[in-house]
Amino acid sequence: MDTSGTAGLVREVCLGLPEVNERLSHGAPTFFVRGKRSFVVLWLEGHHDDDFPHLWCAAPEGAQAQVVEDQPRQFFRPPYVGHRGWLGVRLDRDIPSDELVDLCEQAYRVVASATLLRRLDPKNLG
Repeated sequence: MDTSGTAGLVREVCLGLPEVNERLSHGAPTFFVRGKRSFVVLWLEGHHDDDFPHLWCAAPEGAQAQVVEDQPRQFFRPPYVGHRGWLGVRLDRDIPSDELVDLCEQAYRVVASATLLRRLDPKNLG
């Protein structure tokens, strides 16, 4: 997957969510809800021992272990945030765009307030 295209897709999806902003955090583009809680971090040049393009994203409780076990070539437990259940997602392997969109939206749902979630879809909070 082209990482510049991937970065553009992630940026478009994340910034399209209510009250999200982007700023560098530890040298990486990071997306925050209301400027406070991060939910996606892009490491396009890799990070420490993980020298491949990837992102870290918040994940629902219990999802990390199952996803990493089921698809260890695509997903991993990232350093620093892995203990909080976040997922590492390899971007140097084929990952469908719709799956990447779902991961970003799901990460937002993990950290956003109920008020912001209602703004996403008032009929179906899912």
